[in-house]
Amino acid sequence: MTTQIDYYELLECERGADDAVIKSSYRKLAMKFHPDRNAGCKDSEAKFKAVSEAYEVLKDPQKRAAYDRYGHAAFQGNGGGPQDFGGFSDIFESVFGEFMGGQRGGGGRQQRRGADLRYDLEITLEDAYHGTSNEVTVDVSAPCDTCHGSGARPGTSAKTCKTCAGHGKVRAQQGFFVVERACPVCHGSGEVIADPCPDCRGDGRVEKTKTLPITVPPGVDEGTRIRMAGEGEAGARGAPPGDLYIFLHVKRHALFEREGTTLFARAPISFTTAALGGALSIPGLDGRTHEIRIAAGIQSGRQLKQRGAGMPVLQGRGTGDLVVQIEVETPTRLNTRQRELLEMFRETETGDECPQSQGFFAKLKKAVAG
Repeated sequence: MTTQIDYYELLECERGADDAVIKSSYRKLAMKFHPDRNAGCKDSEAKFKAVSEAYEVLKDPQKRAAYDRYGHAAFQGNGGGPQDFGGFSDIFESVFGEFMGGQRGGGGRQQRRGADLRYDLEITLEDAYHGTSNEVTVDVSAPCDTCHGSGARPGTSAKTCKTCAGHGKVRAQQGFFVVERACPVCHGSGEVIADPCPDCRGDGRVEKTKTLPITVPPGVDEGTRIRMAGEGEAGARGAPPGDLYIFLHVKRHALFEREGTTLFARAPISFTTAALGGALSIPGLDGRTHEIRIAAGIQSGRQLKQRGAGMPVLQGRGTGDLVVQIEVETPTRLNTRQRELLEMFRETETGDECPQSQGFFAKLKKAVAG
């Protein structure tokens, strides 16, 4: 039998670690064991595959919940790896009568928690830098105010299901096996409602529109996920609610591109500034103007770094860097005087002014002569 290592142990983090810690730990381990950095090492390759499999499970809320509850058994289906959760849910529920957030009450009754919800929120790069407060409006099922989530008409109550005697499950003989299933009459609740609430029709939930405040911390990136516990769909008949997950999307910025905590900008400069040197002023997201010194003779593609002018570290200290890539722009519109001056400059050229060009043509001449 193959020993299966705990996914949290593989990623070297605690079972209660949040998404940011899990992601950071995975990145560190993936870089350490990546096949490109450990050519020919079978152990590193196996370790890389193992931590990648662990991260695939723990980064997904539903898969992580299943793993926390059932361990590796949650994914031992057709192939041994993480399986599609739709099919697995049906199979597991038919055998055990509960899945993903369901909780057993007295007598083994099933209590299914509400579904998790997703909301996509678009923010600016400035919002990602400074953090922001916002509001999101979601349509969600909420506990019925009339029956307070019980599903029964006010003044009445649910009755014990006679089919399953309140256990929420029934047993059926299949050959040599006895299989437990959710009761088809009470659907696992162990109770039936003879006189349902007129507003929710016995479900205990009604559709509502909720406006929720949300705080976006400084340093978030594209795809960052914020969990709002208990703000998802209400559970049926008083069951716990699901969670709301806010997925952040950062708008493209007119000046900066981002990679982690590093900001990149392309700065076109005139060929005279490139030749003589000078300075470049860049307005930063931090509200300050950063002066970038340009050395005489700088070439296109050269990158200049301004430390501490990048993005803040999410839930940490410090900031990244600003990297400015120089693009020397050749003038396309010259007046008569400028053209005359350039002609005069060309007449004084010896070739030593541009050593790279001189070296290239020398090599070319030699190659042709050869």
